[in-house]
Order: sequence, then structure tokens, then C-alpha cells
Amino acid sequence: MPKRRSLVIAAACGIALSTVAQLAAQTKPASGPIARYDMRAGTISGMGAMGAGGAMGMMFGGGRGNSVQHELYLRLGSSSSPAKGSPKADHFMPPSARLGKSVALVTPREEKVPEEMPQKPKGRLLIYWGCGEHAPKGQPVVIDFSRLAAGQMPQGLWSSTILRDWGPTLQNSRTFGRWPAEDGKFVKADSALPGPHRIAGNYSPEISFTLTKDFMAPLSVRNTSMPSGATILRWTGIPGATGYLAVVFGGKQGPGGEMGDMVMWSSSSTRQFGGGLGDWISPSQVAALIRDRTVMAPATTSCIVPAEVKRDGPDFRFGTLTAYGPEEAFSYPPRPADPRAAWNLEWTARIRHRSSTSWMQMPGMSMGAEGSQGQQQECRPRGGLGGMLGGMMGGGGGGC
Repeated sequence: MPKRRSLVIAAACGIALSTVAQLAAQTKPASGPIARYDMRAGTISGMGAMGAGGAMGMMFGGGRGNSVQHELYLRLGSSSSPAKGSPKADHFMPPSARLGKSVALVTPREEKVPEEMPQKPKGRLLIYWGCGEHAPKGQPVVIDFSRLAAGQMPQGLWSSTILRDWGPTLQNSRTFGRWPAEDGKFVKADSALPGPHRIAGNYSPEISFTLTKDFMAPLSVRNTSMPSGATILRWTGIPGATGYLAVVFGGKQGPGGEMGDMVMWSSSSTRQFGGGLGDWISPSQVAALIRDRTVMAPATTSCIVPAEVKRDGPDFRFGTLTAYGPEEAFSYPPRPADPRAAWNLEWTARIRHRSSTSWMQMPGMSMGAEGSQGQQQECRPRGGLGGMLGGMMGGGGGGC
């Protein structure tokens, strides 16, 4: 190769490497963001949409027996203290949201993290995973709770690879605000999100963006029993879904209503339960989970729950199906075109979506989802078992 040509190639490679280095250096902003805003929008159908009252009434549409409800969580975190007085911030939404002129983001004195399992279980937990008519060899994994030290959770029970991403929190922000709050407002079944949004307060820069995506469509699941005792779950795919995850929790009820053995199953082929899988997950995370067969692909519309799940949980089975959805992200100021220019980020904002449905199966009836006979009955939440179910399934929709 002529010397002149070698020099030209070397120079070109040097320029390319320099450009890549400059772009890599600009991956992160030079400073900021001062404020981070997080929105989580969900659609609830089935048994979970039949709840009523309290905080659920604010997050969901009041729960007056409607079969589809919406949920919306707003969280603002800032590295600044209030300009003067107490923290104050409001989210101004389009009229279609049906939340009035604005909702106030309240700064709590403390914020408790929801417990994964609010009640101490007794007996044993039998763990199954993967879609198929029968559980493969090596299942179930059996956990005997009586052998555990008080308050100690068994290792490997919950997913440790997908952490819950709550965004801004009271702990990671100098000043923090959130909604729902005890203001008597709640999103409704016909609330809509597309349009201009603005967040203004005394402890963060003003944030403004325009949303194009609305609440996701509701899920509908049909349970069909097979002669083997397995159950076929079938659902209609919904627009915007990036992946699906199904979970079933069941058990035997002992004397006095106490729980006996429990069974848990997940459609994940990698034995993943709980943790961030019950949260709002970004499309990029879902894509990676589909590749390792933890989450079902968006084209999937059925899954078989192994016969052993019904055999080991004959008294009741509570199931959920989650459709992960799209995400919109915004920031200000925009990334500079010149990679050498400083990028002093003032704020970021994102909105994540999901849709979920739940159902209860007991001998002779099916609640919250279409059964094999097309039966559907109303089921209202209560404490005790309902609280345990909510924690185990990552939802909190209650039980019957």
C-alpha cells in the first residue's frame, strides 16, 4: 500500500475515533437535570377494576362497579429547595383529563415502600413457571416457610434482575411532590391524556411537553379448562403492547380460613416473579426480557397454565395478565448539535404505560374474567387474603 494512502486512511480513522469520543462524552449532560418528572398511566380491567373507596378511589375511577378503570401516578423530584415558603407544585393538564385546571403535587413527610408480602405465610410455597400443559422435570421448587427464620424471605423468590423504578422519591430528591393525594380527585374511565401538559412550582424549573399517547386499551382474558387439568389463557392483543406477563397465585384453604399450601406460577421461562416485573417497564427493558424468554412477545395471545397449578391450588386461583406499553420521554434544553457544546440539562420528563387485568377462579365460579362457561360475577375486595394477594401479585387489587 502506498505510503500516502496509508497516511490518508490513518488520518480518516483518527477523525472517526475523535468524533466517536466526542459523541460519547456528550452521552451524559454536563450538569443537571435540576428536576425529574415521572408519570405512570395504567388501565385496569377484570377483578382489579371492581374495587372501591379510599386511595384506590383516587387512583382508579372510584370503583363503582365499572369493568374498566384508569390509574395515574405523578412524581416530581428536584435538587433545589423551595424559593420561599413550603413546597408547592401543580400539574396543569388538558381538559380531556377531567381533573380540573390542575392537580397539586403534595410533599409528604415520609414515604413508605410497599411490602412484597404484607402477611407472613404459613405452610409451603410451590413454585412453577413457563407455559405448557404439564410442568417440566425439576418443578416445583418447594419452599417450607416453617423452616425460615422470622421475617426472613427465601432467596430467589422475587426477581432481582428487574428492580422497581419509581423515578423521583422523597429519598433521592431534595424536594419531592406526588399525586394522588387526598384532594378528592381521581382519573376516570373516560379521562384522556394527549395534549399539552405543564408542571409549575416553587422548587423546580417549569416543565412543559405535549403527550401523544393515551391510556392503553383494556385486556380481556378467557380461561378454558383442558381435560388434563391445565388451563388455556387466551387474550386479544392490544395496540401499543410491547410484551405480556401472566402470573397465577393459588392455594388450599385450611380450617378457619387459614392458608395451607400455596402455589405460584409465572409465564416466564426463567422463573422470574415479583420485583420490577409488576411495575411499569420501558420498551427497551421489555425487548431484552423477551430475548431471554422472561416476557412473552407482543404477538403472543395465549399461554397454558400447567395442570399441576390447579392440582396444588384447588381452592382458589388468582391470576393477572400485564401488557407492558409505550413510553414518551422529554428533556430541556434539547441536546446540542455541536458535541463540544456544554449540555446543561434543566429537566427531564417521561410517561410509561401498561394495561393489566386480573381474575379469581374458585370451584363453580369465575370472577373478573370470562370463564369457560362465559360466567362473570362481581367480586369486592376485602382485607386478610386480599392484602396478601395484592402484595404477592404486585398489584393490590384485593381479593374476595
